[in-house]
Amino acid sequence: MSKLPLTSSSTVGPFFSIGLLTKDMMRPALAGPETEGEPIRIEGRVLVGAGEPVVDALLEIWQANASGCYNHPAGQTTGTLDPNFSGFGRTGTAKDGSFWFETIKPGPVPFEGETLQAPHINLTIFSRGLLNHLATRLYFEDEAATASDPVLQKVPAERRSTLLARQDTGATGSGGKTVYRFNIIMQGEGETAFFNL
Repeated sequence: MSKLPLTSSSTVGPFFSIGLLTKDMMRPALAGPETEGEPIRIEGRVLVGAGEPVVDALLEIWQANASGCYNHPAGQTTGTLDPNFSGFGRTGTAKDGSFWFETIKPGPVPFEGETLQAPHINLTIFSRGLLNHLATRLYFEDEAATASDPVLQKVPAERRSTLLARQDTGATGSGGKTVYRFNIIMQGEGETAFFNL
C-alpha cells in the first residue's frame, strides 16, 4: 500500500470582509435616540501581542438593555424589554485593527439567587487563523459593581484588568456619548482573558 502525501496545514479565512462584513450585515450602532438608557460609544483595536493590528476580524456583541433585560425569550431579567433595542451588534476591524460600537450602558442581570452581575457586554471575536471563535466580556472600570461581579471574580486577579473598558474623559462621541476604550489583545503580553464556553 502506498502512502499518501500529507495535506499542508492552512488557516481559516480571510473571508469575513467578503461574506459577513457587507453593508447590510454590519450593525455597529445598536441604539438610537428612542432607546432607553445612557448612550455610550465603545472604541478599541484588535491587536496581536507585538502590537500589530488584526485586520479582517469580525466582532459581535450581545448585551442586556438599560434595565437589565436581554431581548431573548429565555433570558433571565431584572427589567422590562425595550422595543427600541435588540442588544445585538456586529462590526469588523479596519486596517489599523480599530472598531467601534454605539450602544447604551447595560443594566445588571441576575446570576444565582439574589446575586446580580455587574453591567457588562458579551463579545465574540472571529478572525483568520482561528478555527474556533473567542468569547470574552467587557466590564466598565467606572462601574461600582464591577469589583464584586461573580463572573469576573472567577478570572485570575492578574488578568481581570484585560476585561475593563476605561472611560476616555478627553473624548466625546456623537450626540455627547460617553466614550469607553477597550482593546482586545489576541496573544502575548497583556492577552485578553477569553472564556472557554
